[in-house]
Order: sequence, then structure tokens, then C-alpha cells
Amino acid sequence: MSAKPYTIQDLLIGKTYRSTNRHDEGVIQYATPRPEIWYGSEFEAYAIEVRSTRGIKNFWATVAVKVGG
Repeated sequence: MSAKPYTIQDLLIGKTYRSTNRHDEGVIQYATPRPEIWYGSEFEAYAIEVRSTRGIKNFWATVAVKVGG
């Protein structure tokens, strides 16, 4: 039996996102890496598109994902 390799994008899509400072929330619809943004040696930045639960328009945000140790 082999394990299915998941990408970080696969794991982000479908998860709930809640902003702490803009009061936006919703479900992540799309995620893509943002290698031009650096959060530290054990983190990667991802641009996410979120389907809002409070409005009719999707919005974009950038999140940091811990990938090391």
C-alpha cells in the first residue's frame, strides 16, 4: 500500500480561514506558493483565495505555513 502524496495546496483547500485584523472569514478555494515572500527558514508563504461567509465576493490573503522541524 502506498501513501498518496499530498501538497500543501491540497491540504489548505477546503479549510476555514479567519483573519484576525480584517474580520474576514470563509473557506479556502485556491492556494498557490508565493516564493517571493519570506517568513523565515521553516515557513513558506501561500496566496489563498477565500469564499467569504459574510459577503458575495471572494477575497485574497497571504498565509504562512510551517514546513520544517
